[in-house]
Amino acid sequence: FIHFSTNFLLFSKSIMISAISSRAARTLTSTANRRLASTLIVADHDGSAVNASTLSTVTAASTLGDITVLVVGGSEDVAKSASNVQGVSKVLHASTEGYIGGENVAEAILAAHSSTPFTHILAPHSNLGKNSIPRAAATLSASPVTDVIEVQSSDTFVRPMYAGNALAKVKNSDDVKLVTVRPTAFDKAADTGGSAPVEALSFTESPSSPAFVSASESNSDRPDLSSAAVVVSGGRGMKNGDNFKMLESLADKMNGAVGASRAAVDAGYVPNELQVGQTGKVVAPDLYVAVGISGAIQHLSGMKDSKTIVAINKDKEAPIFQVSDYGLVQDLFDAVPEFEAKI
Repeated sequence: FIHFSTNFLLFSKSIMISAISSRAARTLTSTANRRLASTLIVADHDGSAVNASTLSTVTAASTLGDITVLVVGGSEDVAKSASNVQGVSKVLHASTEGYIGGENVAEAILAAHSSTPFTHILAPHSNLGKNSIPRAAATLSASPVTDVIEVQSSDTFVRPMYAGNALAKVKNSDDVKLVTVRPTAFDKAADTGGSAPVEALSFTESPSSPAFVSASESNSDRPDLSSAAVVVSGGRGMKNGDNFKMLESLADKMNGAVGASRAAVDAGYVPNELQVGQTGKVVAPDLYVAVGISGAIQHLSGMKDSKTIVAINKDKEAPIFQVSDYGLVQDLFDAVPEFEAKI
């Protein structure tokens, strides 16, 4: 009996030591993985400075190791603005005289990754990110995870599905994770206080890259739609493009941007750069005013994360009232002028 007890105690102690060793090994492995993790962020910029979506992507990558920002094209001022962002360890500037499109950006990503392999490659879920990340992923035989709204761990991400009506938790086992980030889901990193070194990166431009002909942009003193604190959007109920002038006047009074539903854009009331929704821009302002918008799922997926939603519609059964914080059932042509007069 004594012999059995001794053996049992030794056996129990062996199990305990094995369990402790296993936990210690997992802890060391986890710590090593965090230490070895490194992230490349593809900067979106306007030619002179990185934009707000890049700052949000830096925040998203804050738990994924050292951060290197890749700036393709643009002036030295863009690289300098990226180096000033808090949390950035290094900036790679890939100068090019060619078109800064998905093809060339993908080539720059591959050149950077070939020089210094990264565990994660992130980009804003913008036109640039959506056009470059899948191209780079195909070459690296990896599966991109797109439109991420939460980073749970180094290999687990959350993204919306079915126009935001469901959330999917995606676990990615690729050696390098390629991810696009929804900027409105993350706070912006501070754009001052950093002092990352800037290094030049050489890459071979894609032979299939489109030739740049010209760029046509509408200039406005209003804030950018994607980052504005206040957005006033109109829908099919505006009836024509001229009536959007009343929304522009209201937006100007609140120092806000003007948006539109897909129905208004398809009807030709306003250009598609103002479209808010699943196939347009995703916004999350402090205040979103929906005027004459019924509230189709496609539109709601692009604005339902707004802090406060105000809806103006004469149809009291309009779906927009289901997500609004404040609703006014009234003809917009009476309500908007009265609204503006009281501001």
